[in-house]
Amino acid sequence: MSSYSGSTSSPDLPRPKHRRTPTGFSPKEIKNIEASIPSASREVWQKFALKEFVDKDEFQQEFIRHVETTLARSMYNCDDLAAYQAASQAIRDRLIVAWNKTQQKHTTKDRKRVYYLSLEFLMGRAMDNAMLNAGVKDITKQGVADLGFNIEDLLEQEPDAALGNGGLGRLAACFIDSIASTNYPGWGYGLRYQYGIFKQRIVDGYQVESPDYWLTFSNPWEIPRYEIQIDIMFYGYTRKYTNDDGKVVHVWEGGEQVQAVAYDVPVPGYGTETTNNLRLWASKPTREFDFEKFNAGDYESSVRESEKAETISAVLYPNDNFYSGKELRLKQQYFWVAASLNDIVRRFKKTHRPWKEFPDQIAIQLNDTHPTLAVVELQRILIDMEGVQWDEAWNIVTSTFGYTNHTVLPEALEKWPVPLFQNLLPRHMEIIYDINLFFLQQVEKMFPKDRDLLSRVSIIEESTPQQVRMAFLAIIGSHKVNGVAELHSELIKTTIFKDFVTVYGPDKFMNVTNGITPRRWLHQANPKLADLIASKVGSYDYLKDLNLLKKIEPFAHDSKFQDEWVAIKKFNKARLAAHIKQSNGVDVDVNALFDVQVKRIHEYKRQQMNIFGVIHRYLSIKAMTEEEKKEVTPRVCIFGGKSAPGYYMAKTIIKLINAVSEVVNADADVGDLLKVVFIADYNVSKAEIIIPASDISQHISTAGTEASGTSNMKFVLNGGLILGTVDGANIEITREVGENNIFLFGHLAESVEDLRHKHRFSDVPLDPNLAKVFEAIESGIFGDHSIYGSLISSVTSSDYYLVSDDFQSYLDAQKLVDQDFKNKDTWTSRSITAVANMGFFSSDRAIDEYAESIWNIEPITLD
Repeated sequence: MSSYSGSTSSPDLPRPKHRRTPTGFSPKEIKNIEASIPSASREVWQKFALKEFVDKDEFQQEFIRHVETTLARSMYNCDDLAAYQAASQAIRDRLIVAWNKTQQKHTTKDRKRVYYLSLEFLMGRAMDNAMLNAGVKDITKQGVADLGFNIEDLLEQEPDAALGNGGLGRLAACFIDSIASTNYPGWGYGLRYQYGIFKQRIVDGYQVESPDYWLTFSNPWEIPRYEIQIDIMFYGYTRKYTNDDGKVVHVWEGGEQVQAVAYDVPVPGYGTETTNNLRLWASKPTREFDFEKFNAGDYESSVRESEKAETISAVLYPNDNFYSGKELRLKQQYFWVAASLNDIVRRFKKTHRPWKEFPDQIAIQLNDTHPTLAVVELQRILIDMEGVQWDEAWNIVTSTFGYTNHTVLPEALEKWPVPLFQNLLPRHMEIIYDINLFFLQQVEKMFPKDRDLLSRVSIIEESTPQQVRMAFLAIIGSHKVNGVAELHSELIKTTIFKDFVTVYGPDKFMNVTNGITPRRWLHQANPKLADLIASKVGSYDYLKDLNLLKKIEPFAHDSKFQDEWVAIKKFNKARLAAHIKQSNGVDVDVNALFDVQVKRIHEYKRQQMNIFGVIHRYLSIKAMTEEEKKEVTPRVCIFGGKSAPGYYMAKTIIKLINAVSEVVNADADVGDLLKVVFIADYNVSKAEIIIPASDISQHISTAGTEASGTSNMKFVLNGGLILGTVDGANIEITREVGENNIFLFGHLAESVEDLRHKHRFSDVPLDPNLAKVFEAIESGIFGDHSIYGSLISSVTSSDYYLVSDDFQSYLDAQKLVDQDFKNKDTWTSRSITAVANMGFFSSDRAIDEYAESIWNIEPITLD
């Protein structure tokens, strides 16, 4: 094909067509391209280049253009959904202008970038956050109002981006927001799930899962990059040969291939032009349709390859109770990291730097063990495809990666059966064996007489079948390993990873306490409180420097400020009460104490202790005289969260909560003194309604089991106090807000193992109050008691999570909450003081710590 451009009859000399590459240019290429574009063409381009709308009229012009052209609608059939889509497209266009400027700036500056790899990004709704961060919230609100729409109605049209399950995914979302807001050059990489975490329905008190197809309508916030298609291989075999230079070459071939297609999501920073990128990968077949099989009448087989390929990115966390589920999870992980590494490496190669400079240009953060295969994949790329010597390649790998650990539970550390690994990724299994041998040889030199240590730190666990320990691989393949709260970071050094501290020394292990973005979790979730704070701080600058919250502390005892504070809390409680009425059909008193525990349902988070405490409260009220009832602090106990589909015990906890709710809420003897509510299908959008309404929130994990938690930070930032154990970030929150402004209970982490030992080898009596609760359950008050047999047995037999041991302390703390809530002035001053001292828990601070201590990157401004 000729490269000639223009009419064949033109007397002008032909000019070669400019060939564009799919994912950007190097700085040198940009200069060459600029020089090759005629000045007249450049002037035309600049004349008509898209600009960011800056006022209401320009927004409305963009809005109407999208209604009439993008959506092919008109003034006469533009409903709320169409108005949301048009407004989103207008805002997205504005983000893309900033996104293009950011990418060009980062490319020309040619500085080191960070790439954040997370299997989950629990983004929630995008439009409200984009309006706030881009500084166009008022313009948009007024613009749609003039056109006959309410901005709140439009926001309700957007589904939650269901790309995550819980704290891990929400942390990743806060972090990429903060990376942009603090002007660091960085991208996120994840999977574009068709079906995210399931929709939860409650049927007869049980959790029932249904698909959450959040992409029902086209997603206006993503940019499909169909031109970016990366081939990813599974299965096959490896062979090796000696090339002409006498070097042994390994080749992986003969497997099945699928394609990774990129979708980009602009991530705007707050108060800055910087707009970074979240690149999500969708799986597609290399061949959509087998026409030969179709013509032969084999219609099902003709599309089987397509269906098989698309399954990889179909659903978040497929059930791994079966071999096929395990294989699909491992496929997801490799597919995602292989596509991401291919993208990152190709971008680096365009700079024509030597490979030894790779860690000087690129930092990659592993958010938990899910992306650990990236360590092996980068080593494979370097030694098999780029011809780098093993030792040099491994030095590049370990200088590039950082690993964030999110658990202290040994049973939660990810492992994969070796036979599964060998079948799916044969070359990677070979490399893992080599990495392990290389590492163990070093350990043996350091500790020549300690064979047990070799077994304990080996990547390969000698079980039946053998297992690949992914956390160990992540530690060995990274230059820094961090925990996410001070206690957690200390515990991993003294428990699950203590042998690696022996090998590497303590300097490899560090702490970066988690944080949250105040833009979403204060301004967006609680705008009235955000406005009140701004009135005392003097501006909204505290959304970028959360330490400015300290300026409201002098108003903690100011009666006028307290009245405004209480009025906002009551407004938020009324909003939640309306949601409860609509979703659950239960009337709740907004003057009652709102007691909230919303998070993933798991035994270690001890929702079972909470509901046992509710039953104890119910039995106590039932036994009271009418006079005694007058002294009771009315309470609304609110639960929310999802259980993993295969987690029987967690599902039993949900069933018990709903059974108790049915009984308590219908009991006229109790009335408004106690209400129990389970809010189904808990997600980010519901969290934005629930969290600002809390008076007290429960974070009651067994000490030493919660890595950090971030919901505790969100609740306190919104003026709710904490009832919690001395665990995770509760410890640092206590240090910041003061012991008088938090309700702590329970045994400390250092006592846990001794208590568990007693339960295993001694007859430990059950707490008497808990025994009465179990008697009530077994009497059938809450329905068929046999349903809860395993739940009760888990406490009476071993009590691994120390529910009985902590129960009396828990009840004592609850009694103190009841007493203190009655003194409204004191409670409000404590609430204000707690918020004023939450500056440390900004995700911006956490990102600054990562940038300085792990990534070694500098901010780039667009000025």
